[in-house]
Amino acid sequence: MAQHPFDPARYRWREVTDPSAPYLIRHDYAILGHDVGAGTLDMLVRWSNDGGHCPIHRHVGTTTILVLEGEQHLWDLGPGGARLGHRVRRAGDYALTRAEAAPHLESGGSTGGLVFFGNHSSDGVLYEFFDPELNLVGSVTIAELVADYEANA
Repeated sequence: MAQHPFDPARYRWREVTDPSAPYLIRHDYAILGHDVGAGTLDMLVRWSNDGGHCPIHRHVGTTTILVLEGEQHLWDLGPGGARLGHRVRRAGDYALTRAEAAPHLESGGSTGGLVFFGNHSSDGVLYEFFDPELNLVGSVTIAELVADYEANA
């Protein structure tokens, strides 16, 4: 069987930053495929080793996660944004996040991280976003994420 190594350079990446946040938000994502009507979206998220995070969020639908390279660090958050626990997933680790997961922060490890996310949503909503005190500030749907990705081609 021929070997075909995974090459992240094959994909178009969208950088996400927010200079107004009280912590470093910086990561990239690439949408691999989606079906808005079926409520599915597959994507890659990568973090460099600069300590950048995703915004505080929670997965509203069920999400399949596979760490492809490096590490994925997660901090579950409680009232007022207190960090309740720290988990690390390493290359090869798989997880299934159930709908209505708790708010959390995510970042890569000391060498960064590359993670596959298979998102499934019955109503199209993927994530809810929170401020540092865990007040809900908004959500994003599959259609909105695809539009953002395509607008920044």
